[in-house]
Amino acid sequence: MNPFAKFFCGLLLCCFAAFAQATAKAKTPPFSTSPEVQAFIAEMHAQHGFDPALLNRQFSAIRPNATVLRAIRPAAVPELQRSWQRYRERFVNERRVRNGVRFWHEHAAALVRAEAISGVPCEIIVAIIGVETEYGQNMGKFGVLEALASLAFNYPPRAPFFRNELEQFLLLARENEQSPLDYKGSYAGAIGIPQFMPSSQRRYAVDFDGDQHIDLRRSTADAIGSVASFISLHGWQTGAPITLPALVQGDPAELIAAGIKPILPLKDLLQQDIVVPEADEHLHTRPAALIDLVSPEQPTEYWIGFDNFYVITRYNRSSFYAMSVFQLAQALRQEMGR
Repeated sequence: MNPFAKFFCGLLLCCFAAFAQATAKAKTPPFSTSPEVQAFIAEMHAQHGFDPALLNRQFSAIRPNATVLRAIRPAAVPELQRSWQRYRERFVNERRVRNGVRFWHEHAAALVRAEAISGVPCEIIVAIIGVETEYGQNMGKFGVLEALASLAFNYPPRAPFFRNELEQFLLLARENEQSPLDYKGSYAGAIGIPQFMPSSQRRYAVDFDGDQHIDLRRSTADAIGSVASFISLHGWQTGAPITLPALVQGDPAELIAAGIKPILPLKDLLQQDIVVPEADEHLHTRPAALIDLVSPEQPTEYWIGFDNFYVITRYNRSSFYAMSVFQLAQALRQEMGR
């Protein structure tokens, strides 16, 4: 087959796939036809005074999104489920460091002010935004209302969580005097430069540019201040350690099963065949947890997570995520000469 024929066949297949997907979506009834959605609309009217007719029009404009539902499900192939090595390569790399340094220089004044107010270091704020959206470049193209409704009513494992986020999102849109159909975000309904879920935006976001309006999609200053606010209000301890590498000489299963929340003092972990070469004696009384970073067919990395590491996991409840933020922050700090 000549190159032109290959190109034409490929284009035809892409068009057919897009047509099939659009046709399948068109055949899917809108959310407004669902009894469960009607019950939700009634609750929003009773609890928050929403106009049922308006909500019906908005829910009639959206349908269950198969792409969203595929994206949220865990990987079916076990070896694709957890790999620290692959995860790290996505977020801690030369491009994100380079773009992060540029972002830091461009928004230095807002970052310095946010650190002064919250105690959260500039590099942590920049790294979170870098991991979340690569400094605002990838904020998501899904309709937030459709994404949240798909997960609230068509994904039973986490339906209560996403139903609450859907409620918070409708309240957020009303507070901002915007149609919920106008918002774009991630497949999970996260919004803007820092990818806040609606409940987090209502609770932790701040107006950091002084325009009397919180806009996490267009105002980088608001995004910076809101990330700092979120981390600070979750218990960030200024100047305290985040994490240190560890060596495991025994069976760590019990310590790993205890979870990532620091509970035991570090000295108790040291008595259970855990070696932390960089731990000074003044850290021995600090609460700590053993963190395992697993990659298939590779030695597991072990780290000690302190309270500040756990705080980062409140943004995304994954030790992979928190370690990526920490390591990207360290690389940015080094490049900035701090």
